[in-house]
Amino acid sequence: MANPDFLAPRLRHAAAVLHAGGVIAYPTEGVFGLGCRPDDARAVQRLLELKQRPVSAGLILIAARFEQLADWIEPTGREIRQLTATRSGPVTWLVTAGPLTPEWITGGRPTVAIRVTRHPVAAGLCLASGLPLVSTSANRRGKPPARSALGARLRFGRWLDLVVGGATGGAAGPTEIRDAASGQVIRAG
Repeated sequence: MANPDFLAPRLRHAAAVLHAGGVIAYPTEGVFGLGCRPDDARAVQRLLELKQRPVSAGLILIAARFEQLADWIEPTGREIRQLTATRSGPVTWLVTAGPLTPEWITGGRPTVAIRVTRHPVAAGLCLASGLPLVSTSANRRGKPPARSALGARLRFGRWLDLVVGGATGGAAGPTEIRDAASGQVIRAG
């Protein structure tokens, strides 16, 4: 696990870049992610263009704590039970989106993908910025995701505002995605 004192200045700088509308790359549980503020339509559009991803695909929001997602979701009782009953590593959940969650996050669906991350850098970015972040694998559509800071730089270079270094969490790839209402696996991890 990374030393929090060592990370603090880098995370504060990254938070400032995010608040200024930046798009960054950073390590997550299994791959490097691309991220931005979820409430910044221009930053999200830029991220989607970098990935060559349609808005209809939707995006994942990560947070350091479940409470950071409160304004973005309205989980049903069944979804809450599923979220609290499952503790098996990093899982991204599809839950009912809150009424103010924009289409550029949901892809026009009634659900939003969320994950409470325990990765020290990804969680630190959420804490330093004070909000959840868009998190999507650092790759162009259909290409393999970056697994290192160098890989993210090679894929996106000057189009990123910042690459936050650090090791991924050791997972084999992007996280599993499950539907919180049914428990069904949408994407294997």
